[in-house]
Amino acid sequence: MTTAPTGRAVPEAEPARRRPPLRHPRPRPRPRPRGRGRTAGLFLAPFLLLFTALYLAPIGYTVHQSLFRMHRSGLGLTAPTQAFAGLANYAAVLGDPEFRGSLLRVLLIGVVQVPLMLLLALVLALLLDARSTMFKRFFRLAFFLPYALPGVVGAIMWSYLVAPGLSPITAAAEHLGLHLNLTSDGMLGPTIGNMLTWGWTGYNMLILYSALQSIPPELSEAAVMDGCSAFGIAWRIKVPMIRPALVLTTVFSIIGTAQLYNEPAILHNVAPNLSSTYTPIYAAYNAVDANNFNGAATESVVLALLAFVLSFGFLKLVQRRGAAL
Repeated sequence: MTTAPTGRAVPEAEPARRRPPLRHPRPRPRPRPRGRGRTAGLFLAPFLLLFTALYLAPIGYTVHQSLFRMHRSGLGLTAPTQAFAGLANYAAVLGDPEFRGSLLRVLLIGVVQVPLMLLLALVLALLLDARSTMFKRFFRLAFFLPYALPGVVGAIMWSYLVAPGLSPITAAAEHLGLHLNLTSDGMLGPTIGNMLTWGWTGYNMLILYSALQSIPPELSEAAVMDGCSAFGIAWRIKVPMIRPALVLTTVFSIIGTAQLYNEPAILHNVAPNLSSTYTPIYAAYNAVDANNFNGAATESVVLALLAFVLSFGFLKLVQRRGAAL
């Protein structure tokens, strides 16, 4: 009780009672309509069937063939039979110096050619993405045109450009007093790398250019207002934002380099010194031509494992560097 100025007692106000919080009832999960799983299965069945028949089954058969070896009994009058060899085929393939040399050539071409090709593709994509670039459609088509040509056609064209008696490049070097042979043993690697760069730069450029188109233009405008140069915008804003596209093109290039076949196979017609085991795929093809199916299967499995290790290792390296940054 309190006393008012008039002397009357005024009862104290009762404290407000707290109302318990309202509890909303939890929404009940909606029952899934029957038949949804069957419908999804029907849509996925064609893909799973084709994936199993055209991808998993050939891989399994190749691995199976790599574990067997043709066995001939008697004087060879009976049909040869397959005998289980275990890992003996892998030991023979890895012990073959020619096959090891083909793996080293592919690794060397990939270490030198892939970074140069991707750097050139990145520069072309940045130039096309610049506002001051004129005739963008023409240059985009011109850069992509070499990839639009079939790989065999491009390899045949380049084989004439580097042939010792037909090459205009060699003829121009002769006028300058230079004796240049683009099909010699020391120049085969750079020649094949040049053919790969010419044929695949436009493809990688288009992927990187598409990634650049998804960058909001407001970022570049804000950087210009802050006084950033065009090179600074490209290096500090655009390149970091298309990092996933760079990783994707690098993985594709690693796998493609491991599967190198068209260029050396066509170039062999004008360069007889190019061996039939210059690349692993070329060696496997010649093993099939010699009816050594088990050896070809073993070489294919080894090459697939190498491509997987390189691609997976590169992805792990990129993930660790991205986490560290």
